[in-house]
Amino acid sequence: MFKKILIANRGEIALRIVRTCRDLGIKTVAVHSLIDKDSMHVRLADEAVCIGKSSIKDSYLNSFAILSAAEITNSDAIHPGAGFFSENSEFSSMVKKHKITFIGPTSEQINLYGDKISAKKLMKKNKFPVIPGSEDYLESIDEALEIAKKIGYPVILKAGSGGGGKGIRVVKNKKELIENYSIVKQEVKSSFGNENIYLEKFFDNPRHIEVQIVADKKGNMIHLGERDCSIQRNKQKIIEETPSPTLSDAERKKICSLVVKTIKKIGYESLGTVELLYKNKKFYFMEMNTRVQIEHTITERITGVDLVKQQIKIAAGEKIKLKQKDVNFTGHSIQCRINAEDPHSFIPSPGRIEEYHSPGGPGVRIDSALYAGCIVPHQYDNLISKIIIYSRNRNEAILRLKRCLIEYVINGIKTNIPLHLKILNSKDYIKGSYHINWLDKFLSLNY
Repeated sequence: MFKKILIANRGEIALRIVRTCRDLGIKTVAVHSLIDKDSMHVRLADEAVCIGKSSIKDSYLNSFAILSAAEITNSDAIHPGAGFFSENSEFSSMVKKHKITFIGPTSEQINLYGDKISAKKLMKKNKFPVIPGSEDYLESIDEALEIAKKIGYPVILKAGSGGGGKGIRVVKNKKELIENYSIVKQEVKSSFGNENIYLEKFFDNPRHIEVQIVADKKGNMIHLGERDCSIQRNKQKIIEETPSPTLSDAERKKICSLVVKTIKKIGYESLGTVELLYKNKKFYFMEMNTRVQIEHTITERITGVDLVKQQIKIAAGEKIKLKQKDVNFTGHSIQCRINAEDPHSFIPSPGRIEEYHSPGGPGVRIDSALYAGCIVPHQYDNLISKIIIYSRNRNEAILRLKRCLIEYVINGIKTNIPLHLKILNSKDYIKGSYHINWLDKFLSLNY
C-alpha cells in the first residue's frame, strides 16, 4: 500500500480523498493555489505545497509544479480527483515516467475511452448499441450535412473530448447546422485545444443513465448499479439518484451485465462510469468517464462500498475482494449539487462565507469544504457542496432531502438551494417523470 498520496485537486473532492487516505492510514499532501491556502483540504492534509497563482493554468493545471511537489514530498502516488488532470493521458504518462503511481486507469485506457469517437467505435465493434451518427470527426460542413440528411433531424454537434456541457449544440434543420458548425468548432478549440467535433442523432427527451464499474489489474470487474442523472441544466447534472425511478429490475440487471461484459472484453482497470441515453426502453452508449464521478456518493450509500478506497487499493495492485453476488443494493439515495450562484439568473456568486451550518440526522451526508469565514473564489467551478440523502425508499428520501435543504445555512453568497426545493416539490419529480430536457422546460415556465 502507498505511504503518501499527493492530491492534485481542490474543494470537496480533495477533502473526500484526504479522509479516505486517513481511513487507510496513508499520509496526504495537499497542493493548492495562493487563494486556496486556507482551504479545508489544505488544513487537514499532513503536508501542503503551494503550486502557483490563483488561475487554474498556473496551479491545478500546472503539471510541472504538481510533479515537483510530489518529488519534494516523496509522494509515491498522485490522486487526480475529478476534473483537472483526472482524464489527462499525457499527465498520467508523466507521472509514470517519474516512477510515481497515477491513481486511475492506464494512460492508454484514458486515451482509448477519453476520445469519444474511438470509444464509440470500440463499443459498436463489441455489439454494444450506440447512437446513430458520424463514424469519425467531422472534416467539413458538407460531410455534416450529408450525415444529418441520412439520419434525420434533429441532430446534435458534440465535442470529441472534455465535458461539462461545453461544445454541445442541438440543431433542428439544415440552416441551423450551417449556422452552428463553425461556432461549435471554435468553442471546442477554446475549451479543449482542438477542433474535434462529431454529429449524432438527437433523441427527444431521453433519460441519462450511467453504470458504475470497478475493475482491478487482475481482470476482475463488478458493477455497482446505475444512477439516473437526468436532472440537468444546460447539459450539466445537478440532481442524481439511485436506483433510477424509471427502470424495471429486469432492465437494470440487463444493462449493468452488458456493460460489465463489454468493458471486461475490451479491458480496463480502476473506477469507470459508462454513460448512456435511455429512450423507448432502449439504451445507447454515449461515453465512458475514466475517473471518480462527482455523483459516486449515492452509489456508496446504497451499496456500502467506499469507491475512493477501492480506487486507491486497485492502483496499489490489490484485488477486488467483492464478488458480484456479494453486492447488496438497499434503499434509495439522492444527491443535490449546491452551487455558488444566483438561483434565478445562475450568475456565479463568489465571496466570503459569513455563516455556515450543515444539516444532519440519520441518512444525511454532506460533502463540502466550506466553513464560516472561508472564501469561495471566482476562479474555479462553483460547486461548493453536495447533499447526499439515504432512506428506505424514494418518497422518504425526497422528504429528508427537502428538510436538509431548508436546514442548510450558507450565508454571505447566493446558492441554488431555492431551485432544488422547487424541483423536489414539483409533481413531475415526485412521480419520477422527468428527462434530460425537463429542467430547462421547467425553468422556462417557472422563472
